[in-house]
Amino acid sequence: MNEFYLSYFGLNQRPFTLLPDPEFLYWSDQHRRGYAVLEYGIMSRAPITILTGEIGAGKTTLLQKLLGQVEAGVTIGLISNAQGNRGEILQWVLNALDVQFDQNASYVQNFQKLQDFLVDEYAQGRRVILVFDEAQNVSIEGLEELRMLTNINSNKDELIQLILVGQPELRDLIRDPRMNQLAQRVAASFHLNRMSKDGTQAYIEHRMRTAGGTGNEFTSEAAELIFKATNGVPRLINQLCDFGLLYAWTDDSREVEERLIRSVLDDGTFFWADSRPVETE
Repeated sequence: MNEFYLSYFGLNQRPFTLLPDPEFLYWSDQHRRGYAVLEYGIMSRAPITILTGEIGAGKTTLLQKLLGQVEAGVTIGLISNAQGNRGEILQWVLNALDVQFDQNASYVQNFQKLQDFLVDEYAQGRRVILVFDEAQNVSIEGLEELRMLTNINSNKDELIQLILVGQPELRDLIRDPRMNQLAQRVAASFHLNRMSKDGTQAYIEHRMRTAGGTGNEFTSEAAELIFKATNGVPRLINQLCDFGLLYAWTDDSREVEERLIRSVLDDGTFFWADSRPVETE
């Protein structure tokens, strides 16, 4: 029940789910470089590290892989989709770090709560890393509030490091002339681009092998059409490949051929295809 095509293709799990899963991380050249930049930011105690990319480019998966490898002695606060004005971002931060605070307290009182926590962590030999996912949703005022946090230090050591992860708009926000002071604190940054045609095929093969398959289930022609239909965005590739396997199963085909991917597109099953033309050449 609910196995769909799994046993048919000899798979032990679905290879193309939409949930970020570090186990399925495909180490393309750019993902290796992006990971190296994130590691560099942490190890060099960079005040602010930035990772950007298109929706579904693999940012969150890369981030989860990194957080799973962080050494002991590091306190991590993870915040997703934070929004708000001055003072509200600070409350997001306190919540992420499990610091108790009074909702009715003043900004100064809450800031002191955070500062006391950071100093105490530092005294215990612990570093604090604050990760903002979908950081493009933070306002200009919120980003400035985050910059102020990096001013908390002890002698030469930073007491808190920020990792900002978001869509390309995040880079535009930080390049705003009003954000010059924040931009000057960015010590490491990387942008994940969409995958190439060859990268798309290698990505599909990798995920199939990771799920227990041979990696040869998708023909090269099918992979090329998948690339054209998705522009090389991993999340969209996952959606289209999942339907490709489903169509192959219902068609009693042991390979996902180009005609089956074309059927998925023609049937409108792959919703993204409804919003853009798919080239045939």
